[in-house]
Amino acid sequence: MLLAVTGSALAVDISAAKTPTQAGIVDVSTLVPGIVLDMRYAGTDNFTGRVVPGYEAPRCYLLQPVAEALARVQQRLHAQGYALQLFDCYRPAHSVKSFVAWAHDLSDQQAKARYYPNVDKGRLLDGYIAETSGHSRAATVDLGLLDCREGACVTVDMGTGFDYFDPLAHTASADITPAQRRNRQQLLEAMQAEGFANYAMEWWHFTFKPEPTPDTAYDFPVR
Repeated sequence: MLLAVTGSALAVDISAAKTPTQAGIVDVSTLVPGIVLDMRYAGTDNFTGRVVPGYEAPRCYLLQPVAEALARVQQRLHAQGYALQLFDCYRPAHSVKSFVAWAHDLSDQQAKARYYPNVDKGRLLDGYIAETSGHSRAATVDLGLLDCREGACVTVDMGTGFDYFDPLAHTASADITPAQRRNRQQLLEAMQAEGFANYAMEWWHFTFKPEPTPDTAYDFPVR
């Protein structure tokens, strides 16, 4: 689920860009001041249990038109008393390779209980983790929803946590509660209204369509 996105199997070229500016990529926080960043791969609170190579700072980078669309989503939700919580944005190509290497290491099972309790790790490369990612094209974002109507924002219950490798995380799962289904639908509708398409196996995963650079991936670090 984590990396397998529509179109991710297509061949892409790695850009020679060494910085976000060279790639036309922006820091979302500059467009949406105060947006909540919970960038899991820049810390140890993720399925690998360690900082992921390529993530040197907890920043959200996206191509300019994608970032602008995400800013509009935030504005739309803010009017309803809600906000976005960002988990991952642009992902360097070499970071994706580190995920694949982790998936091949069957001796490392420390994250099983939290992230894939019902799936053998040996099966994660079969539809869950792929060798290329739409995140590396800087048009895909992983996010959740915050309820800010009562003052301090609190995480909205989506039925699973981020990066939960299980059918329960499928956006249209029949095994979640009606309230969780409504929460997922609220996020889905807000994202779709600004041009983002959901990946059906992950309620948190959205790609801006049409992608600005569908044949180009990037590999500079997040810093």
